[in-house]
Amino acid sequence: ALLAAAAAGYQGAVMVPTEVLAEQHFHTVGTLLSGMGSPERADNLVSVFVESLGRTLSLGLLTGSTRPARKRELTKMAAAGTLDLVIGTHALIQSGVSFPKLALAVADEQHRFGVMQRSALRERGTGTPHTLIMSATPIPRTLTLTLYGDLDISTLDELPAGRQQVSTGSVTPERRQAAFGFIRKQVEEGRQ
Repeated sequence: ALLAAAAAGYQGAVMVPTEVLAEQHFHTVGTLLSGMGSPERADNLVSVFVESLGRTLSLGLLTGSTRPARKRELTKMAAAGTLDLVIGTHALIQSGVSFPKLALAVADEQHRFGVMQRSALRERGTGTPHTLIMSATPIPRTLTLTLYGDLDISTLDELPAGRQQVSTGSVTPERRQAAFGFIRKQVEEGRQ
């Protein structure tokens, strides 16, 4: 959806509740865009010339810990409409941040934001952008809004290709050191 908005000449914004999640999304989207061309990477910015579009797409990361000079640059690009996609935290709804061509506003882990915060993201644009709210946590309020409000449901009920089964286990306190050793080995091998 974000790529479709950018391909049509509009902007897309994804707001998430934590910097860690923002960085994860930025890395994932940056990797996906990199598959479309040769990326140019800078601090919190990825630009990729997409041959099929005949232009460069840009992706920015805007969080509370973004260096002030980079934050000013990203904010200026967003306001000029030259930052196609932006992923960030509450920094996206701070004063001075605007997206004149915002066509898609996404709130991930939407239950972590208030109604006013989600509304503030949509209002960063000059029109009324499409809105996608995502949650892996179906809390009662979210379910109620979905069932009785003006929301449609899309359910992803299958794992991504190649996803392996999760194995969960427990150990007694006497085996704690062995468990720590197992975890250490898994992390050293690049697993989570």
